[in-house]
Amino acid sequence: MSVRELAEKTNQAYQKFLKQGSTKLKNEILESIAEGLDCNREFLAEENKKDLENGAKAGLSTAFLDRLALNEKRIQGMIDACREVAQLVDPVGKIENMVFRPEGFKVGRMRSPIGVIGIIYEARPNVTIEAAVLCMKSGNAVILRGGSNAFHSNMALTKILQEALKKHDVDPNLISYLSSTDRKAVDEMLVQDDLIHLIIPRGGEGLIRSVVEKSKIPVLKHYKGVCNIFVDKYSDIDMAVRITVNAKVQRPAVCNSLETLLVDESIADQFLPNALQALQDEGVEIRGCEQTRAIYSKDVISATEDDYYEEFLDLIIAVKVVDGLDEAIHFINMYGSAHTESIITQDVSHAQQFLKEVDSASVMVNASTRLSDGGLYGLGAEIGISTDRLHARGPMGLEELTTYKWIVIGDGHIRE
Repeated sequence: MSVRELAEKTNQAYQKFLKQGSTKLKNEILESIAEGLDCNREFLAEENKKDLENGAKAGLSTAFLDRLALNEKRIQGMIDACREVAQLVDPVGKIENMVFRPEGFKVGRMRSPIGVIGIIYEARPNVTIEAAVLCMKSGNAVILRGGSNAFHSNMALTKILQEALKKHDVDPNLISYLSSTDRKAVDEMLVQDDLIHLIIPRGGEGLIRSVVEKSKIPVLKHYKGVCNIFVDKYSDIDMAVRITVNAKVQRPAVCNSLETLLVDESIADQFLPNALQALQDEGVEIRGCEQTRAIYSKDVISATEDDYYEEFLDLIIAVKVVDGLDEAIHFINMYGSAHTESIITQDVSHAQQFLKEVDSASVMVNASTRLSDGGLYGLGAEIGISTDRLHARGPMGLEELTTYKWIVIGDGHIRE
């Protein structure tokens, strides 16, 4: 099947689903997907093993292979995500801000699906389920295109998704998969602007910039996750160490992991030896500024300016000592990627200033950047984390996958 034919079939399935896609039906499909995942754990593990073995032969990094893995915990996470999304309020058809106009008619806005969404992503096969169930529950159709490294896993997951649709007499093309591993197929998908309404790329900065340059379809961007933590002079040192280690180490290969650690110079002598030793104990490579290396020099590499822009996605961290809160905020807004930032402080005024002045999609106080997640925010799951400023910002759940239409209710009203 050509890319054009796939887009046509997906668009046709979307048009049908506009009529039949009740909340009850959506939730029944979600339960069927959850049951399909549960019953096919062994099959999923076998298919995922093929991808992991191929990845190891290709020399993929340990961090990349971790993102690729579908272990029992992640399979259960996908099952749980289906059932959590089923419990969420369906935004489609919700009427907002309905008001009477002086002329006597009513006007408001109704939530409606965006349409056909193309999602291009790398490595993590669990994205296949998260993206599909969120798009379906919000009334959209979706064309999925995962990375070639996860091909067997993604095809197995797509089979489960489409079987669930067929079980409920829904066109299985509502959740389509672009199975060609040829990159030209993606380029062709990006010009189907009469059939596809939005593109969401999830992956490295190179992938996203390439999609933005080539697409004739609007793109919702998530360039990269250069997340920062600032340890304020009024911080609880033990808390700051614990949060820093969690943010960097808990899962370093994801976009909300910590990449740059900023420390107020007035507490650097107290904080850095404990924090950097704790990070090194977990295998983290430290790249520090001159002041950092003067305080703690054990196996600390000299940081370059490029390091502060870098999304390492690995056990590597950049460290910089700064002259207080104002410099930290300026640094974050200059070098960060507007994804997620956190301040560790016991001072309310400093916390409030940080929340107000840091220009990112998620801004936190006394919390690990790893909490920046649609599931943890109560969205059930997420389609991605947008660093854009228009339409959606931060973790994107059901409501962010809808748009609105203006509705007018009159009683014979005409314009004089």
